[in-house]
Amino acid sequence: MKLTVTDVRKSFGATEVLRGASLTVREGDLAAVLGPSGCGKTTLLRIVAGFESPDGGSVRIGDREVAGLPPDKRGVGIVPQEAALFPHLSVARNVGFGLPRGSSGRTARIEECLELVGLAGYGDRMPHQLSGGQQQRVAVARALAPRPGVVLLDEPFNALDRSLRVSVRDEVRAALKRAGATAVLVTHDQEEALSMADAVAVMREGRIVQEGTPASIYAAPCDLGVATFVGEAVVLPAVLSASHGRDTVSCELGDLLPRRDGVPGAGNRTGGAGNGTVGAADGRPGTPGADVTATAGAGTVALRPEQFVLRAPGEGVEGLVERVEFFGHDAAVTVMLESGTVIRARTRGDLPHRPGDRVGVAVEGPVLFFTG
Repeated sequence: MKLTVTDVRKSFGATEVLRGASLTVREGDLAAVLGPSGCGKTTLLRIVAGFESPDGGSVRIGDREVAGLPPDKRGVGIVPQEAALFPHLSVARNVGFGLPRGSSGRTARIEECLELVGLAGYGDRMPHQLSGGQQQRVAVARALAPRPGVVLLDEPFNALDRSLRVSVRDEVRAALKRAGATAVLVTHDQEEALSMADAVAVMREGRIVQEGTPASIYAAPCDLGVATFVGEAVVLPAVLSASHGRDTVSCELGDLLPRRDGVPGAGNRTGGAGNGTVGAADGRPGTPGADVTATAGAGTVALRPEQFVLRAPGEGVEGLVERVEFFGHDAAVTVMLESGTVIRARTRGDLPHRPGDRVGVAVEGPVLFFTG
């Protein structure tokens, strides 16, 4: 079912945690609420689940207002940070915990959910006989078993080793898609949000500041805060100018082309400035599709690591390679420019740069410019 959260507010004593948060998740989508610790994302999830009551605003699942209903009347499934399985119950009994006892089709539904998460035949095992990743998939099966309108995932991969985390989150996403579930993932992990979700909602200081596809959030952030939080960025002072109908962003790396549009077919659905290039440096929303010639002047440019091109000395701005981090398929090269500015470039893993090498640094593609 579609989830619609509108202008939800919540305070604990004098501390205002949610300041009019709004979120829309389409039926069958997996949305990630992404934000740093303390931004209010867990409180928002608890309000949707019914564990906290909002001070104001609306929470709708499908066409039904649920803000005043207890958790067990909302039709919401929960996958907690740790699997939280009942250690004395078998896998099958854990999965069937939320199903009416003695109901026809109960056993078939348990088997169906175990198959959805890739654990067919595991019903007789006990939780201690499973790996951490398998336990988390059982928790997903348990959440799906009662056919909830919405499934909420509260940073469910935090307790897993990094090598296991990637495979488990892929399996969980696949299971949710096979089930056709509408789901909300709360996370502070940018890679997790961008790789798993159909839509990403970036949260800051109790508000959703931008909501859109992963591609649009990364390529066309609404402000400098989103640009630096979602992915890496090198931030430099810059000046935007217009001459003969051409807009130019000038910074210590040269005269660059500002991005004029978002990602085709991947724009924001609500809020923010994801369809333009000009936002606000201080966290205020920018304007979608803004005319950059109208905001010419001083500002800030944000450059992604993959935009840097390392060339021979003399070709571009010169710098000294300080560090090379090899990841196999690619590498991260840290370069100190002659000005003292440090940039981190993503390159192919087989490029022959070594610490101490002198290189030329150029920028490829249009860049993000923010006023203010």
